[in-house]
Parts: sequence; structure tokens; C-alpha cells
Amino acid sequence: QPPGPGAFELGAQSGRWAAFQERHRLSCEEAARLLLDAYEYRGLVKHTGGCHCGAVRFEVWASADLHVFNCNCSICTKKQNRHFIVPASRFKLLKGADNLTTYTFNTHRAQHTFCKTCGVQSFYTPRSNPDGYGIAPHCLDDGTVQTIVTEDINGKEWEKAVKEHKTIRDMSKP
Repeated sequence: QPPGPGAFELGAQSGRWAAFQERHRLSCEEAARLLLDAYEYRGLVKHTGGCHCGAVRFEVWASADLHVFNCNCSICTKKQNRHFIVPASRFKLLKGADNLTTYTFNTHRAQHTFCKTCGVQSFYTPRSNPDGYGIAPHCLDDGTVQTIVTEDINGKEWEKAVKEHKTIRDMSKP
């Protein structure tokens, strides 16, 4: 019989598909997402994390080996903000959009989002990469980070530092 609305013909793979779904107890959509993620994000792992109180949760696809920036600009120094950068397409807010608030200053390009309840900034939109996210590695759940390499960046001289950095702007590109 022909597949129903929204379905597709799998031919000889239909038995494998059904067995895969059953073995992993996944709906058709969940199985498709799992396989698409595995293909699209090859070499990356899915990290999950959030704020302290749990009101804000997210997932992010990134390497298990993180390249973290330690910035000395005024706000990063005050917040001890260390972060790694990912493209927006690799970040998904799972819950808590209504529990986020944003602080901006100076050029207002950086969007410092934080939980209204506990005050933790688990991610933000960096000035250097407005098309991506800066993720706080200390807000990730245990078990997916293999190593962390930290690079100091001179945010006190932001324009000069970003201009001289060879790869920072590309870190938010898919």
C-alpha cells in the first residue's frame, strides 16, 4: 500500500527502519531527527546544559574538545565569562525563553542573556559573532566534554583583538 501523508517510500530499507524505531523506542520523527543530526553534525557531540535553577535548558552541537575564550573586557571580567562559540544552527533552546532577560551596553551588539530566576548566563550572543552563540562550558551537563583549551583574548582592546584573531569570526559559520 502507498505511504500515507507526510510519509515516504523506503523500499528495501523499510524493515531496517521499523526495526531501528522499535529497538530504540522512537517515533518516526524522532528516528529521522536522530539520523539527520548524526549526518549533519558528523564529528560533533550533542551537549546539553542550562542555568542553575533549571528554568533554562538548551542543547548545542559542538566538538567534545572545546576551544574556550577567556576575555578580559569589563563585563566578562565581572562575570568570569568564559565561552566557546557555535553557529546559531547548532544551538537549540529547549525551554525557558520566557525566563530569559537580556543586558546590553556600549554598542548593544552583544546580547547578554541570563535566567530571571537564578541569574546564571549559560549562553549569550557575542559581539564578535552575532550570528552565533557563546556557550558557557561550566553550564554544560557532565559527560560530553573531553578536553578544554582556553585562549585569552584581549577584550579591553576588542576591535584590535578581533581584527588580529585569525578564526574567531568564522566560529559561528556552519
